[in-house]
Amino acid sequence: MIYGAYGYTGTLVAEEAVRRGHRPLLAGRSAEKLAPLAERLGLEWKAIGLDEKALVHAIGDCDLVFHAAGPFVHTAGPMMRACLATATNYLDITGELQVFQELYRHDSTARTQEIVMISGVGFDVVPTDCLAVYLASRLPDATKLELAVDAMTTPSAGTIGSTIESAPHGGWIRRDGKLVQQSLGAGARDQMFTEGMRRIMPLPLGDLESAYRSTGIPTITTYLVLPRAVPPLLRILGPALRSLLKLDTARSMARGIVRMMGSGPDEEARSACRSYMWGRVENKRGESMEGWLETAEAYTFTAAAGVRIVELVLEQRPTGTLTPAQAFGADLVLQIPGSRRYDSLDEISASASRH
Repeated sequence: MIYGAYGYTGTLVAEEAVRRGHRPLLAGRSAEKLAPLAERLGLEWKAIGLDEKALVHAIGDCDLVFHAAGPFVHTAGPMMRACLATATNYLDITGELQVFQELYRHDSTARTQEIVMISGVGFDVVPTDCLAVYLASRLPDATKLELAVDAMTTPSAGTIGSTIESAPHGGWIRRDGKLVQQSLGAGARDQMFTEGMRRIMPLPLGDLESAYRSTGIPTITTYLVLPRAVPPLLRILGPALRSLLKLDTARSMARGIVRMMGSGPDEEARSACRSYMWGRVENKRGESMEGWLETAEAYTFTAAAGVRIVELVLEQRPTGTLTPAQAFGADLVLQIPGSRRYDSLDEISASASRH
């Protein structure tokens, strides 16, 4: 089952699944939105809300639920519990820190039920999780990890909605195994990516939980590439913005504005754009390793990676609450079309000259 199939990303996942020869059941809250998508793809559909008892009944015959309906901080919990109750494998595409925290609390129950539960099976967090595990394997005694993401395309309404829900929690980093708060806008700096120098700013991505779980590295900072004007503005306006978005009415208004603005990059933009990651690990002696990743555009990557992970789950039957790289290894990202990994700037330059 693909739940949230008629959303921007859910539709891409459904299309990719059909392209790869699968016949998923499409599901979500709106029959009006499900029916035309199911007709176009030639699939069955089921309209179902997020009532836990109703979900238990609806997914009882499913082997796996691919959860694509956000904001996940509100929707993931009922679906996780329904999957645990019915021994149904669970995947989602969240990047929301709180959802990873909730998922990992279910590890023992998932193992007892002999199912796997994996959050972040799309652009959040497959590339960065794989990069983190790869770098940790090259420096096994690393105690510090930095991960940065440059995703160029226009975000979908669902992505923005998740950001709105996360904004009141502010900035976070991981220090010595514990999450500690950091002011939004602090710590911005320049970093070299495969496409050139970019301005990065610490923001709390799901990797603060997933990479900690997959590598055990106690100190982690996650960054996003942002326009240079954003970090200083956030240092000034961040506290007021956080306070405003703590109000339910303010978040509701913001979500309404997002819905009116449209959703996500078009097919041409998805084909033309690429996404970039950088990572670095360091040990107590000051030794370090860096790595770079390029992938397809973020939403294109999510559809391809999500469906591939569905296939791997059904083939290999892992159990427990895992990260993508824990389940399928650091080279999982290289199975996704368009992905390249580099160990040095010289390797990047050599690759650029060949292309």
